[in-house]
Amino acid sequence: MSFDQNTLDSLKIDRDAPSGHSSSARGWIGTLVLVAVVAVGAGYWFFVRAQPIEVELATAVAAPAGGGGAPAAAVLNASGYVVARREATVSSKVTGKIAAVLIEEGMIVEEGQLLAQLDDQTLRPLLDLAETQLEATRADLAENAVRRAEAERELRRLERLRAENLSSERDVDRAQSEVKALEARFAALERAVNVSQATVRVRAQEIKDLEVRAPFAGVIVSKDAQPGEMVSPISAGGGFTRTGIATLVDMDSREIEVDVNESFINRVQAGQKTEATLDAYPDWVIPSHVINIVPTADRQKATVKVRIGFDELDPRILSNMGIKVSFLDSRGSDQPSTASSTVPGRPGVRLPASAVLRDGDTRFVWRVRGGRVERVAVRVGGERSGDVEVLAGVNVGDVVVASAAAELSEGVAVEAAAR
Repeated sequence: MSFDQNTLDSLKIDRDAPSGHSSSARGWIGTLVLVAVVAVGAGYWFFVRAQPIEVELATAVAAPAGGGGAPAAAVLNASGYVVARREATVSSKVTGKIAAVLIEEGMIVEEGQLLAQLDDQTLRPLLDLAETQLEATRADLAENAVRRAEAERELRRLERLRAENLSSERDVDRAQSEVKALEARFAALERAVNVSQATVRVRAQEIKDLEVRAPFAGVIVSKDAQPGEMVSPISAGGGFTRTGIATLVDMDSREIEVDVNESFINRVQAGQKTEATLDAYPDWVIPSHVINIVPTADRQKATVKVRIGFDELDPRILSNMGIKVSFLDSRGSDQPSTASSTVPGRPGVRLPASAVLRDGDTRFVWRVRGGRVERVAVRVGGERSGDVEVLAGVNVGDVVVASAAAELSEGVAVEAAAR
């Protein structure tokens, strides 16, 4: 039986040909993936973008109007510490054991006031001995004075008798020698008295050196020794010997020391007005001024030390407190700086310094409108007391983000953080 070859070829199955069933399956899978992506995007928008982020908000307020009453803008900010120009660790002049400490922390003392007393049991007998030797030498001097006076009277009698040829020349010569010997003895005893007096003074000074007195008036800020301990003006005796009794501070010599980057030291000059704010009292602005610029730089830190004096001292200002200083524009209100001048025709506004962010050379804020944030570029002026003057970009009454709890982006919903 013969078969047609074309008929046989038509009965073969082509396995490489596309299947309608598999194509349909792949289409459904692609559709499901697309739906899943859309669902994830919608979920992200709802849970991340749609949910408001809690932030701290601030409202732009009008800056003080320009003119003679306007405060000067800050041209530089720096941090430093309150220091005392007169501060001393008071110690004794000699090494000895402390017998009594007469001060406590916080005590106000006057110049020359006794702070501590060292043990004088060894030196006191030496002073008594020197005084006794002085008394004995004075007694010898008094005896010699009596004998010299008697010898002088004897010499005068013999000289009268010699004039009448009633005495020999030998007796007169002997009397003259006796007078001269007693005079020499008297001079030696006078010098011995002076030596004894000097010895007494030395012994008395040694005992006086056991008294530790205040070199100047001030306040005791540290009590560093107790009775029974050894104290020495130099480091001696290992760790068991104190080198100081107390630390004394002259509260009238308090001032501020700040390190200014040498790149900005040209903004500082002697007599320049400044405003200081203690870290302990951030809302208290303390008027101050530049005393001088220390004429040397620290090559390690690339800074220059600046001394700043308080216009008026206050008991709340304590040594070694941290403090921030704003250097004000020294040109005054009659010559306002370009950075602090407002744009004509619009009032200047002030915002918290934390609200103004930096992106490279651009300054910007996150302004809140309709519950969502938008990035707005701004131009700023001077900074003072934690606020910055905004010259352009923000108007009075605009609400901006003062402090955000998370990264913000354009269009994110925000709400005021609960306090």
